[in-house]
Amino acid sequence: MRRLLAWLAGTLLLLVLAAILLVLTALDSTPLVSRSATISPQSVAEARWLLLTNDPRRLRSGEARRTAIPAALIDEGINHVATRFLHGRGALLLGENSAEIRLTLQPPQLSGNRFLNISATVQEVAGQPHISSARLGRLPIPPALLELALHGGFRLAGYQRELTLALAAVQELRFEPERRRVIVGYIWEPALLERARSIAVNPEDLARIRSAHEMLAGLLDHHRPGARVDLPALLGPLLDIDGSDQRANRRAAIFVLAAYLSEKNLAALIPEAANWPKVRPVMPTLLGRGDSAQHFVVSAALAAWAGEPIAEAIGLYKEIADAHHGSGFSFADLAADRAGTAFGELLLGPPDKLDRLLKTPFVDSDLAPSLAGLPEGLGQREFRQRFGDTGSPAYRQIVAEIDRRLAALPLYRPGGKS
Repeated sequence: MRRLLAWLAGTLLLLVLAAILLVLTALDSTPLVSRSATISPQSVAEARWLLLTNDPRRLRSGEARRTAIPAALIDEGINHVATRFLHGRGALLLGENSAEIRLTLQPPQLSGNRFLNISATVQEVAGQPHISSARLGRLPIPPALLELALHGGFRLAGYQRELTLALAAVQELRFEPERRRVIVGYIWEPALLERARSIAVNPEDLARIRSAHEMLAGLLDHHRPGARVDLPALLGPLLDIDGSDQRANRRAAIFVLAAYLSEKNLAALIPEAANWPKVRPVMPTLLGRGDSAQHFVVSAALAAWAGEPIAEAIGLYKEIADAHHGSGFSFADLAADRAGTAFGELLLGPPDKLDRLLKTPFVDSDLAPSLAGLPEGLGQREFRQRFGDTGSPAYRQIVAEIDRRLAALPLYRPGGKS
């Protein structure tokens, strides 16, 4: 028996060493994907359109749908996931009847210019995506082995049921490189929405969100409807909470406050919220403005839950949309967006700065920079006359001024103290 156990242990050790050697052999000195983590406002607009035209709340069980997904949206989505969760970058390249997914990973354990490059080519087989070839650095990987590993990863993560439902729903998959899009035909299954909700809000998050919601309702209960309330008066109590996971508690609090300020019904995502206490309608303000409070909090929630690039892209998309057919492009709103994004990033990092802020009375000017002199209400024509587009030197100069004002605040000062 001892000899058998020793043989098994030795075999396992050899397999581990072989796997480590394989990874080390596959390391490259140059990245396969080299790009920033930026998400474009165009992708935000495209994602919004996809959700509007494929709203799961309006689909019937068994309904057949067909939709075109812009390749750039998938490309930026892959890059965002790779950036946020894999310490790397990602990309999508469409080919004739195929799509190649590329990843470049540089985990903290890798020192110097050493990269783990992974690529996989996906083709449609009987309406389903299948890996036709793959590489780990310079080494080819058997496609069947990679698919087996992916399915095993989903199973270990607890998402095997979701993957099975999603694959069963897909009936058609077509790559159209000339039109830069992917066509997906699917049969709607309501269980997909329920599973997506359970992934988005797990039982622990649900308890935290309910607690934050009840606290917000209590904070506003003594205010008259429509009263103006300074944002620090809400942020202070909502974020100054103890618990086994303070970071998760604060993320839940900023989520609840963002849903309230954007007038979104929590019950659309969390059906149980329909029976939670009603929150009295008031107007939270930042720097004396209700719109600044909304922009700040929503951007903070996006940064805390989805990542900084998404928060910045949505903020810029909103201002571009306003320039076309709304209240006009506002650099003041953009400043509130960028301040909120920076605040949301603090919620994800070490708690020192926020803890120091919350232990003393703080005011609006601790959270957001002065809006003095920032152009507002710019219609599309005026914006183009004065700034051209969002890549022009004139535009970048004002954004740089906003960032300079933001960096001057102790709360956001790199390496500084609040």
